[in-house]
Amino acid sequence: MNPILIIGAGLAGWTTAREFRKLDTTTPVVMITADSGDFYAKPSLSNAFAQGKGPAQLVSTPAAKMAATLNVTLQARTRVLAIDTAGRTVTTPAGRQAYSQLVLATGAQPIRVPVAGNAAQQVASVNSLDDFAAFHARLQPAADRAANGHQHVLIMGAGLIGCEFANDLAQAGCRVSVVDPGTRPLAALLPPEASAELQAALQALGVGFHFGTTVQAVDMEDAGLSVTLANGQTVAATCVLSAIGLRADTALAQAAGLTVDRAIVVNTRLQTSAAGVYALGDSAQYASAASLQSVHGATLPYVMPLMTAARALAANLAGIPAEVVFPLMPVSVKTPALPLVIAAPRPGTDGQWNTSAPGLWCWLDDAGVQRGFVLAGAQTGQRMAQSSLVVL
Repeated sequence: MNPILIIGAGLAGWTTAREFRKLDTTTPVVMITADSGDFYAKPSLSNAFAQGKGPAQLVSTPAAKMAATLNVTLQARTRVLAIDTAGRTVTTPAGRQAYSQLVLATGAQPIRVPVAGNAAQQVASVNSLDDFAAFHARLQPAADRAANGHQHVLIMGAGLIGCEFANDLAQAGCRVSVVDPGTRPLAALLPPEASAELQAALQALGVGFHFGTTVQAVDMEDAGLSVTLANGQTVAATCVLSAIGLRADTALAQAAGLTVDRAIVVNTRLQTSAAGVYALGDSAQYASAASLQSVHGATLPYVMPLMTAARALAANLAGIPAEVVFPLMPVSVKTPALPLVIAAPRPGTDGQWNTSAPGLWCWLDDAGVQRGFVLAGAQTGQRMAQSSLVVL
């Protein structure tokens, strides 16, 4: 029997394997991953410094134990070079591997913008445990940072990940500057008043903001990095972290002829345009989450949608037809300076933000129906109550 083959050992890949084993304990499962395969929670990457955690402490279960527990054959540090959907095989440096069903859990890659300068290649991104290990190694241990206070991290991007890292690094004792072409933090998700509160909370930790500009060049100087902004300012930094967003990793899917829009297009059963091939997680575009932005559906780059999709996918892999249905899944932003819970309205929804109490904003459509909310500070305790009021 050819195995079920999973490409990717992130949360999407391992959760699919775990959910499948609840339904089928005997069908062979092979997982191929370019990294170590160790299991860790990706969201923990942006709040580890303040907790004094290094790469090893973020691993919750080593790869070998995960593979043994779930009866999975793991091929770690192995890249898939090509997929043949007609022949139902994938090619790796070791040769061809046949599959009965294929799961693409390839995730997303950091968006990189062109940066000039002789140290442009030193701009870091943290999207995996390997990335975090490299970034962690470039910063001194927490005790040394607190003692000399000279570590200065410049973050490109004031979105969700940029703000989380800003909060985490500032709490860990680093000086932090955030550069963004917009006018406020988390502008895509928050009403202006909530953005202002978040900015003030981060500034109270010592975070500096440079809005309305971008990083133009990064150069190496004797004392460290010199970062030139598009507005002409120059900022000295120990390191530069790019957090301007992620783009679905669709290279393999596109080369294999699968339908790709902003991500790999899947139907309500997580099937791609090729028979026996499925996708989920950051690399998938769900028909079940259709929006006005695309006739093919929407991407949902968060943990709770991934878990929901994995359960439905596992059932389909086991021969139990199941359609994924996404309930309202508010997102918790890891900014302890100002805790936030966001249930953003579906893109393109007409309406506006309204506030009825400090720290509480509701998105009401033109008919006065609540389509989303933002909770800040103590109001985050209203998560369940507000969720019950939202009409999808």
